[in-house]
Amino acid sequence: MLSSNLPPDRKEPPVFKLGPIEGVEFKPVRFHEDERGWLAEIYRQDELPPELHPVMAYISETLPGVVRGPHEHAYQTDYFAFIGPGNFTLYLWDIRTQSPTWANRIRVVVGQSNKQIVIVPPGVVHAYKNTGTLPGWAINEPNRLYAGATRQEKVDEIRHEDRPNSPFILD
Repeated sequence: MLSSNLPPDRKEPPVFKLGPIEGVEFKPVRFHEDERGWLAEIYRQDELPPELHPVMAYISETLPGVVRGPHEHAYQTDYFAFIGPGNFTLYLWDIRTQSPTWANRIRVVVGQSNKQIVIVPPGVVHAYKNTGTLPGWAINEPNRLYAGATRQEKVDEIRHEDRPNSPFILD
């Protein structure tokens, strides 16, 4: 079940400012190339705390001009790999009222031209738009199963894309 309603205790920031967001990590993807092609590690168990270890993985293709999000998760941490093809503009907003970076936002190009792993913690609203001319791929290895172990649980997603007067503006 998807919800576009905020929890009743949620305080919305009136204005977002550019700045870092606590818990959001960017890690450049290193490519190892030889005469056969390339290899890039996108996940290593020894580089993440156990609570962030992925429990599933998926890849999605997003067509040029298409936006995914904005949405957030209450419990799930997303572990994205944007390596191409295509480029995305990634948008992040910190709406965690107890966070020292509350009301900060980030806007960055990721994908073919800036290959990045991006860790997005719970409570950080995120969206990405394919700003290239090619279909773009996003790989996600979240630390929670979509709809639970039997796909019967409530989906941990609060969607904002259809909210009137949403403060989560993509520019």
